[in-house]
Amino acid sequence: MAENGEVTIVGTGARLEGNVVSAGNLRIDGQVKGQINADGDVVLSPQSQVEADIRSQNVSVAGRFKGNILVKGKAHLARGGRIDGNITSKTLVVKEGGIFHGQSNMDAGAGSGSPSTQASQQSAGAAAKEGEEKKPDQVKV
Repeated sequence: MAENGEVTIVGTGARLEGNVVSAGNLRIDGQVKGQINADGDVVLSPQSQVEADIRSQNVSVAGRFKGNILVKGKAHLARGGRIDGNITSKTLVVKEGGIFHGQSNMDAGAGSGSPSTQASQQSAGAAAKEGEEKKPDQVKV
């Protein structure tokens, strides 16, 4: 998480549509549809359902996410999480049991919005599906 310590929480029963802006970190336990901009980190809990574009320092997805992610640092897909969309980050970590459908662009200048010159990979279900044995994937640039 970012150093400023401020955390905005979208609770389990909350449903938001529109632009969500946080000066610090953001944790989403409920539903969000729209645009998410955070100066800190964004954490999507296992019960979250998000359809949005996210711009932040880092992101961790343990729930269901549909949209595009642009982070300056690490994008983390936890066990049981699902991402349907594109990710631009410096580092991408996909844990066993996470599901990723989309394109990953890992770029040292991810936060600047510059096109990826380092790596681009197309993925359809990058992590293990239920019942399959597979080691966690971790890719660093």
